[in-house]
Amino acid sequence: MDKIANSIPVRYTDSRINELIKSAGNSFAELPIHFNQNEEFFVKLPVEIEIPQIPVHHDIRNEVPEAAYLESVQNIVASLIPHMPGFFKDTTYFFDPAEVLRPCFFQIFKTQEQTYLYLGRLDLSFRTHDAEILDHGSNDFTPAYKTRNFYLDCDIIPLEEVVQDGGKITAFALKQYISQTWIGETGRGYFVQGIWIDHELTKFFSRLFIPEGKSIYPYYPFTCKYRSLCHALIDCSPAGRKQGVPLLKKALEFLEPAMDSIQKQLKREPFSPDLPVYKALKLKVNTAWQRPWMNIRFKRYLNSQDMKEFVLASQT
Repeated sequence: MDKIANSIPVRYTDSRINELIKSAGNSFAELPIHFNQNEEFFVKLPVEIEIPQIPVHHDIRNEVPEAAYLESVQNIVASLIPHMPGFFKDTTYFFDPAEVLRPCFFQIFKTQEQTYLYLGRLDLSFRTHDAEILDHGSNDFTPAYKTRNFYLDCDIIPLEEVVQDGGKITAFALKQYISQTWIGETGRGYFVQGIWIDHELTKFFSRLFIPEGKSIYPYYPFTCKYRSLCHALIDCSPAGRKQGVPLLKKALEFLEPAMDSIQKQLKREPFSPDLPVYKALKLKVNTAWQRPWMNIRFKRYLNSQDMKEFVLASQT
């Protein structure tokens, strides 16, 4: 398999942003943990933070961002570190030209058998229901706004290799356990939509390790991303990342022998706890693996726009 084709490239990092990160502390857990009605994870800060206009990076082939873009990201990171230092602590920033509004922060973990990537993404997209606009955007700049809600993706991902050139990291070659998640199309003409089983796989993986009869919705701890099995964190602190690695390791060791059977079943029908392959695996799950999710509970509420959201009510 082509390692470059199945990798996350690291073309540019910024020394000024990484120097800022070195000043960050460990704290993260005291921030209220939320999900919106679309199952997106965010934290709510005690104060509003202003997000300046960010230059639009038009050409994704250009792997080096403009100085104005880097200055905006640097200012945002400086504003956020006092409120959510644990998200940044022990990470390294890199620029993704394909997703300029989702700056990346990574950390490498190694065990005797496997290397893992922690990848944290900070979503700076303007969201109408979460923010107050300060200055309208244009073709060249995003809107300026202020908000208390910051959306995050915090994933631990298994790697084949950390690709280096002259001691410098240039890419993360992903270890992929899933052959293909696209299974067809639905609709006609302009309304054709692709059908993927990524979310069905996510429900299968996560439900398998959650105690019977327990619900931690809308949180899915084990997800199908990058055609792999990843562990989504809600504690993105250094301690949370470290604790997440062995959880993913156990899940991978348990699921890898059955991955082909799981994919074949879900390509025929959507996930259900009554699927034969699920029922057979559920009986083999060690009850000790279910303990991390035993006391997690989310409380449902309506936000100021009467939209459904969820807040983490307990985690011990």
